[in-house]
Amino acid sequence: MNFINKIELNSSLWGCPDGAHMLAVAALAEAKGQILFVARDDARLALMRDALARLAPSLDILVFPAWDCLPYDRLSPQGALVGQRIETLARLASEPAALTANTIVLTTVNAFLQRVPPQSYFAESSLHITVGQTIEPSALATFLVNNAYLRTDTVRETGEFAVRGGIVDVFPPGHANPVRLDFFGDDIETMRSFDPSNQRSIGKADRLTLHPVAEFRLNSQTVERFRTSYLATFGATASRDALYESVSAERMHPGIEHWLPLFHTEMVRLTDYCPDWPIILDHEAQAACVVRFEQIADFYEARADSGDDGSSPYRPLDSEALYLGADELEELSAKQHVCSLQRFAAPDGSGSHQDAGGRPGLTFTTAMARGQSAVVEVVEAMQAEMTGQRRPIVIAAASEGAAVRLDELIGEQMGPGHVTRIDSLNAAKPGGIYIIIWSLDAGFQSDQLLVIAEADIFGQRLSRPQSKRGKGDDFLREVSALETGDLVVHAEHGIGRYDGLVTINSAGGDHDCLHLVYHGGDKLYLPVENIELLSRYGSGGSGSGGSGSDAQLDKLGGAAWQARVARIKGRVRIMAEQLIKIAAQRHTAKAEPLLATDGLFAEFCDRFSFVETDDQLNAIQDVIDDLASGKASDRLICGDVGFGKTEVALRAAFIVAMAGYQVALVAPTTLLARQHGKEFTERFAGFPLKLGVLSRMTSTSDAKQIREDLASGDVQVVIGTHALLAKSLSFNNLGLLIVDEEQHFGVGQKERLKEMRGDIHVLTLSATPIPRTLQMALSGVREMSLIATPPVDRLAVRTFVGPWDGVVLREAILREMFRGGQIFVVCPRIDDLQRVYDRVRKLVPDARILSAHGRMPAAELDDVMTKFADGEADILLSTNIIESGIDIPSANTMIIHRADMFGLSQLYQLRGRVGRGRQRAYAYLTSDPNRILTPQARRRLEVMQTLDTLGAGFTLASYDMDIRGAGNLLGDEQSGHVREVGVELYQEMLRQAVDAAKAGDVKDDEDTVVEWTPQINLGLEVRIPEAYVPDLTVRLSLYRRIAGLSDMSEIDAILAELVDRFGTMPDSVRNLFAVIEIKQLCKLSNVEKIDAGPKGLSIGFRDNQFANPEQLVGWIAAQQGRVQLRGDHKLIIKQTLPQASGRAPVCKGIVQELVALV
Repeated sequence: MNFINKIELNSSLWGCPDGAHMLAVAALAEAKGQILFVARDDARLALMRDALARLAPSLDILVFPAWDCLPYDRLSPQGALVGQRIETLARLASEPAALTANTIVLTTVNAFLQRVPPQSYFAESSLHITVGQTIEPSALATFLVNNAYLRTDTVRETGEFAVRGGIVDVFPPGHANPVRLDFFGDDIETMRSFDPSNQRSIGKADRLTLHPVAEFRLNSQTVERFRTSYLATFGATASRDALYESVSAERMHPGIEHWLPLFHTEMVRLTDYCPDWPIILDHEAQAACVVRFEQIADFYEARADSGDDGSSPYRPLDSEALYLGADELEELSAKQHVCSLQRFAAPDGSGSHQDAGGRPGLTFTTAMARGQSAVVEVVEAMQAEMTGQRRPIVIAAASEGAAVRLDELIGEQMGPGHVTRIDSLNAAKPGGIYIIIWSLDAGFQSDQLLVIAEADIFGQRLSRPQSKRGKGDDFLREVSALETGDLVVHAEHGIGRYDGLVTINSAGGDHDCLHLVYHGGDKLYLPVENIELLSRYGSGGSGSGGSGSDAQLDKLGGAAWQARVARIKGRVRIMAEQLIKIAAQRHTAKAEPLLATDGLFAEFCDRFSFVETDDQLNAIQDVIDDLASGKASDRLICGDVGFGKTEVALRAAFIVAMAGYQVALVAPTTLLARQHGKEFTERFAGFPLKLGVLSRMTSTSDAKQIREDLASGDVQVVIGTHALLAKSLSFNNLGLLIVDEEQHFGVGQKERLKEMRGDIHVLTLSATPIPRTLQMALSGVREMSLIATPPVDRLAVRTFVGPWDGVVLREAILREMFRGGQIFVVCPRIDDLQRVYDRVRKLVPDARILSAHGRMPAAELDDVMTKFADGEADILLSTNIIESGIDIPSANTMIIHRADMFGLSQLYQLRGRVGRGRQRAYAYLTSDPNRILTPQARRRLEVMQTLDTLGAGFTLASYDMDIRGAGNLLGDEQSGHVREVGVELYQEMLRQAVDAAKAGDVKDDEDTVVEWTPQINLGLEVRIPEAYVPDLTVRLSLYRRIAGLSDMSEIDAILAELVDRFGTMPDSVRNLFAVIEIKQLCKLSNVEKIDAGPKGLSIGFRDNQFANPEQLVGWIAAQQGRVQLRGDHKLIIKQTLPQASGRAPVCKGIVQELVALV
């Protein structure tokens, strides 16, 4: 059936919001035949490709992507991407008659505007091979070399080939796997595809077409053509260029593709390959063309104006040689039919406009406002739809796992059989409800169809990683993998050695168990569902003995472990008591609840010019709850640079100050204090609050006045450096202390911060908190909110590591200047500034450069920073004084001179100064080309290049903690305790002791429970089979995660993830989840053990105790003899359960009844 209005090609097609535009393109392609679709960018192309594969499976889809490098770049595009381009061009050039009537070419604006080799190139550079054909292996090898294939020993990547006697392996572009040709003499005897990872054959073939790997060839003819054209274009002196020399020697050169026209007699347009095909333009594609024209012109000018600073020169070709211009595009539009898609309905009053009928979809705001999934609302809407228009209802899931879970959730509300899985939209019928895998950010509707996206139901995609708040033990278990030979700690049996994962048959069912070896060779097999009883002895490379031999293995069943644990518990309890002299006063002492004034607070929040992320909103709510709790709080806000920590502090400060208390914000540097002062002043303008800034930039008279006003209460908010920590400074009524980047304060300053904490609220902001701060947060001494979600439209900073290269850096500076941005150039020492200034001035003589360092007079430094922030300079050359908190959204390129001299945290913080807006940012970490880096420096730079994703600050701090050890809260004297029981168990003991102290619950050491877990024996196979998850490390990681699940939302997410990653779950994995659910219920009802068999089941209570004995007796009596209480206090339930598969739901139901009795 048709899901949109009947449409014809026109200059504009209206009624095509996102999602509906995919249906429109599919309908036009199926109705009109061969079509060229131009997507706005790569992401839109990928969405269209995936959608068409499911919406219109009869279409023959060809993809033509753009190069993934900048115009006039020194980098070459990726080989796999070039291979895809060549595969499409070759099919269009050599097989036009073989193309189906419903062929559609998907490309992007950038690819569409780029010229391509002529069709004749593929006729000259393609080779068709069949089984039985005669061709000399040496001639084949020559052809491959001439067409840019790389000869290797083993073929693994696209564009490689290998010759071993009578066998030739080759990996042509556009193929999913390489092909192995087996020769008998000069005859091709067999042809087989093979897996490049293990080199094993996986299928047979009888024909193969070899296309060139690159969009040019390096042979004597093309090299001569290049040499002649290059010298004719750039002059005789160009013969000394590295590019010219490489090509003359028939060698590839980085970025050689940007001189592609010099290898060909002519260059053509993509449309010359499909001259009569209609062109459909994506939303905003025309605007993207304008942006691309400007970008091409900017980069050409940057290259053309570049001088010779001793590096290899870059001689750019005219843009007309490589790209289409605006005039040519307009001329093309007159020749071929061009149709632009429009999101909105057609304008009224004209019947000539084509309207596909697509409109925005339904919204489910009630559940979203409560932070819940909208499954119930969606079901109600679908039921109303089924009694009304009876349009097909299609639920679009982004992944297989999400589709499975959505099916289950909707089935729970509507009952089974209401939802049908479909692979193609053509299978949807009126009045039906369907689930299809289709990646959409929002649903849409037409008169003929209703589409509900996964994001409409959950607020975000179910399959996306969720940021979780975990206890310290959860986190520590995540950061280190368990390997055979590692020392581990069992909560009940002590230190043993992990000796691998084994499968044991118990009561008729296979169980995966961890094999543990103890003193004297004693063995213990721990079922994987009880893996939470296990912890690592060390912290994975921290020096704590993760796999070392410095710890004595305990004896199974011996008393030494229990005695040792009891002794450590006592010492940990004393340590916790010392901690709460400062910490517990805040948690247990009463404080006046501080509530946000609804109207004024909303007005203040409205001044925030960005959209808050979910994590940011959660952190803000955490702080609001802290302030309203009536207890002094101490919270760590850990969020990556530029993720919005300051906004959390602003809102907290507003609430406290408006409630009549004072707020102090302490920053580590004068520049950061100045910036905070400026931001707070702007945001607090118009409210009845007085602000002050105390730093070395504050005049003596102003500083004196601010101190007096703080003492009298006339200043409500003060921002400053360590001057605020002076004991001589007194506050009238301090209510909130905000500490920014605590890791930059010295030991004495940190001790002063501890003293100040007392009974006030404390908020610490940090992107890379020091390990001790992180451990305290994980221990529960300080609460932690994690902001791991980047702001909307934020892009990761692209990081380049290498020696100082004047040409590359000049290009980087010009690139930033041409897009109206600014550049940071950072040096490790003040002495380096003048030398680097001279080099930068030589690279870009027209740039406006300012210098700044920490020894400048305060007024001069303030003047420099103000000018740069106001856009009066292009480049700020400075030391690392800009490391903390400087926020200049227009500065999006950073060059670090001698990056090897900075520490890891410093490099991360410095890089965080760029990329704070919506533009792509670049960081160049350079080193001295004449010096050999130390292994440590090289490792730091490698880590920086690895941590190139948004939100890596917490990862960096955790990585640092794992390398250096978790540190200690009160001193080194406690390190022996860690050695005696292991870092994870010690962490758990500390958490329990702190929790008890906060609750005022002082127990004897014997009463403090470390951990217990129910034992569930159902006779079921409970395991993740190796055939399902082959990698042992991944299986162990999954076991640890599954054992730690605590609520259904987490179970939903990991169920979806498993199906996505590994396919349909076998019964043994579903059994594992069933056991985990039963275990959670058992803990609530104090059930320690369940044994189930064909005749029923027995239930044992922990310490033979049940929380409500009278209710239990009444429940047993109501069972009419079905349930008995034996003399050993075990419940015996008589019920015939011959099939093991039926035992889990019965056990779950009974334990749920016991939970209800508690």
